[in-house]
Amino acid sequence: MTTPFIEFKDVKKRFGSQEVLRGVNLSIPKGCITAVIGKSGTGKSVLLKHIAGLVKEDFGQVLIQGEPLNHLPGEKALALKKTMSYMFQDNALFDFLTVFDNIALPLSETSRMSKMQIKKKVHTRMSQLSIEGIDQKYPSELSGGMRKRVALARALVTDPEIILFDEPTTGLDPVRKNNVHHMIRQYQKKFGFTAVIVSHDIPDIFDLAQHIALLDEGVIIFEGTGQEILHSKTGKVHAFIQGKDYFV
Repeated sequence: MTTPFIEFKDVKKRFGSQEVLRGVNLSIPKGCITAVIGKSGTGKSVLLKHIAGLVKEDFGQVLIQGEPLNHLPGEKALALKKTMSYMFQDNALFDFLTVFDNIALPLSETSRMSKMQIKKKVHTRMSQLSIEGIDQKYPSELSGGMRKRVALARALVTDPEIILFDEPTTGLDPVRKNNVHHMIRQYQKKFGFTAVIVSHDIPDIFDLAQHIALLDEGVIIFEGTGQEILHSKTGKVHAFIQGKDYFV
């Protein structure tokens, strides 16, 4: 059996008296898009933060390529984190930095590249995402769609193996949601990174992601393809897809 690229083994996480993850078991394949779906407040973003190393499990293990994320020696853990990018829900662009400086930030902070090398790398990513010529603009001067592209360029500039997307289409209208999904699909195919997306975009996300995981009450109750979940007759899974009131 092939070792999952990212794997959760009975992961539990509590914040004070609230147990958010109650024993998550999840296998995330390499080189495809995995969507984590579920009702609000069920722990989807907390799950994502475990992969990013921003939150540490209370029990169980998070493994990347078979190695426990939180038990790696310092240098190996740092090297692993350099292969990962996190695209936040609100893009997390710095308003006081230009577009160029926002995109260049991960390279300026974590690499030993020269200014000329960084400039070339940033301009390459900007060209690939069709956002050339806005180097000296500020995020506040851009449309919502352009800000998403800038955030994605920043996520891609380090050539990551893994990109984590926390509800990337929140607050967007249906047309812009489709544009963001198309952008993620297009560049995932182009660059071959492994994507994990927390999303509420049902059923649109099923056309984007090759692998779906449904989180409910702190545990994964479904893993499979979009077609499999759409045709599932299993209790809560079917109720979620149908938008039943008792599942909200």
